[in-house]
Amino acid sequence: MNPKRLPVAAELFTQWCRARSDRQEVLQRPFSRAWEKLLDDAGLLSALERNEAERDVRALAEAGWLEIKTVRYRTHLIERVTIPLAVESRWKEAFDFQPPSNEEARQIQDYPWVPELAFLRETRTGIPFDELKKLHAFLLTKDTQAPSIPIKERSFALFGDEKRLDALIGGALIRKDRLSLSALQCHPVIEPLGWQRGPTNTGSIIVLENAATWDSYRRWNAQTHQFSAVIYGQGNCFAERTEFLHEIFRELGSAQRVFYFGDLDAAGLKIPQRANQKAQQAGLPKIEPHLPSYRWLLDQAQHKTLAKEDDPAKHQDFNWLGELAEEAWHAIATTHRLAQEIIGWEFLSKKNKAD
Repeated sequence: MNPKRLPVAAELFTQWCRARSDRQEVLQRPFSRAWEKLLDDAGLLSALERNEAERDVRALAEAGWLEIKTVRYRTHLIERVTIPLAVESRWKEAFDFQPPSNEEARQIQDYPWVPELAFLRETRTGIPFDELKKLHAFLLTKDTQAPSIPIKERSFALFGDEKRLDALIGGALIRKDRLSLSALQCHPVIEPLGWQRGPTNTGSIIVLENAATWDSYRRWNAQTHQFSAVIYGQGNCFAERTEFLHEIFRELGSAQRVFYFGDLDAAGLKIPQRANQKAQQAGLPKIEPHLPSYRWLLDQAQHKTLAKEDDPAKHQDFNWLGELAEEAWHAIATTHRLAQEIIGWEFLSKKNKAD
């Protein structure tokens, strides 16, 4: 197994380089990072990316590349990852690591950098001189009229590695006050959201957390004409792909109200609120709870056996539900969770007939 191709491992080693690469003293403590912070730094935010990252680090641990510390009494959750001192040389070999020399530092300081990279004379980035020169060469000769391209395409053109620029974002090189992606004429590509257009333009859309509920609501919407579009949020992915709503609005012809319906548990309540923050930053409509759906969920849950949830939601998480906040809080305060699948096709089809 080579950690160089694993995004979470690449970020871990990048941080090791920044912290350790130019230190000469004998180190007594191994390098470690908090798991959640490492995922954020690596830009691994969606549920799919995090699951893959967890799989990767557990495989690395089994192969002796690193050590994992789990949360007390909850061994399925990772708290920290550590590169043991004894295997640092193994990581260096895997990443073709060469410690920065005094000569290289002098070359970086004396090189005639383009204005966008002038800060390199006074800033240690931990990035090899050869890679920095590739950036310089591009900035020196770029066509300023050329359109922006996806970041992975630019990364491959520069380094022969489509993931290299992603790994540099947020570090000492690529950030708002230094080198920007716009200067490199590239941009991150937002993963698309799956959605189905409604039969009429109603001026509102709905996002469903899970696939089964999305399927039932799109069938229901074909009969009831409730929404202009029914969108599959794909769990945590919606919070990271919120800006794709711009594309959906372009298809629909206008911005519309955005309603959300998901599980009533800690994770299910955080998703739309994180998405709401992204929406505000992107100039999108706020993400509102679809109160009729949550009302049905609370009513139907009184007749169901509720699943237990290890991670209880906090009281303030429920404020997003507005008039249903207190009732929802009391419904799951004993660490129960209400799965949105309680409101499925059978319920919706019966409701159609009743209405």
